[in-house]
Amino acid sequence: MSTLLSAAIVVAHPAGWDQTGPWGGEYWWIGRLVMMILWIALIVLAIWWFRRAAWRREPSGSERARDILAERFARGEITTEEYHERLGQLS
Repeated sequence: MSTLLSAAIVVAHPAGWDQTGPWGGEYWWIGRLVMMILWIALIVLAIWWFRRAAWRREPSGSERARDILAERFARGEITTEEYHERLGQLS
């Protein structure tokens, strides 16, 4: 059985196992280098995407209300007393 299998391998791959496929031959290292670069790029892209998604977190309602109140105070639309009173109501 093993002789028959060996004969089938030689017929299918006359150059032998070492010289077949994209990783065989004299320039095998180029394919491995390209694959390594692609994997590193994929990992960096995934990390960038997850961090970007985390940065885009929407503020909660109370955080947004405090931001609006601070903006109105900074523009001078409300006084200091009104600002502190409304800030106390938000807490």
